Amino acid sequence: MAIDLGAVGVQSPRFTQSYDWKTLALYALGIGAKHDELDYLYEGRGPKVFPTFGVVPAYPVLMDLIGKSGGRLDRLVHSAQSVRVHAALPASGELSTVGTITGVYDLKRMAQLVFQAQTRVEGTLVFESEWTLLFLGEGGFDGPRPPKSNVPRMPGDTAAAHVFEETVAREQALLYRLNGDPNPLHVDPAFAAQVGFPQGPILHGLATYGFCARALIKTALGGDAARLSAFHGHFRKPVWPGELLRTEIFEVEGQYVLRALAAGREEPVGLFAAETRAAQ
Repeated sequence: MAIDLGAVGVQSPRFTQSYDWKTLALYALGIGAKHDELDYLYEGRGPKVFPTFGVVPAYPVLMDLIGKSGGRLDRLVHSAQSVRVHAALPASGELSTVGTITGVYDLKRMAQLVFQAQTRVEGTLVFESEWTLLFLGEGGFDGPRPPKSNVPRMPGDTAAAHVFEETVAREQALLYRLNGDPNPLHVDPAFAAQVGFPQGPILHGLATYGFCARALIKTALGGDAARLSAFHGHFRKPVWPGELLRTEIFEVEGQYVLRALAAGREEPVGLFAAETRAAQ
């Protein structure tokens, strides 16, 4: 058992990252933004920021805390992700992020690692994120069970309020990885086959996460990303570059839940829940 139960409470160093409009535009392109979304791509319009950008400054924290937990990258599966926006992000500045391991849990066949990260700009909290990771084959150490997961429930036979379909570019993972996730699983066919994906490199789960948030913003939120205050995702199956991604959006008690399907497969690749603000 490689996971260290004593890692709970361990903190990362404070990582800093300077950013400007190019950083924000690169992320927008990484989650599929197109020419009709110039507000998120063009410095002459800001650019605006997709809320799921909040994962980017936490990538160094991710790598640091995986190392401190004793988990192995070749057994890693990203299970769930949340981002909460606390303040508007300036068009440029320095991001300062620190993370803390908040849980190590025993799933018998797997170990679960949870950490939280906070990102500030000039002392102002802008993003909080929570990362849930699984390490295959590293459970069975008589550790605590995880708390009950709040997986979004889809309405039964209710029709989706909005549906957004988009073909993921074959080069999408090559582009998204430039945001700070260089895992060879998303670029190297030999490595992908070695870890169980003979079909080839898969799209980053956090790229799918961003695609689905973007789908919600484009349809239900009138293109205004500032209305999305938090986004929670549970990953179920991989997406391959080149596949058609279908995001179905349902309204439940005044909020939105989403189901993502890929290439016509019946089982969802991800389930998501959004917290939103009223239009200004």
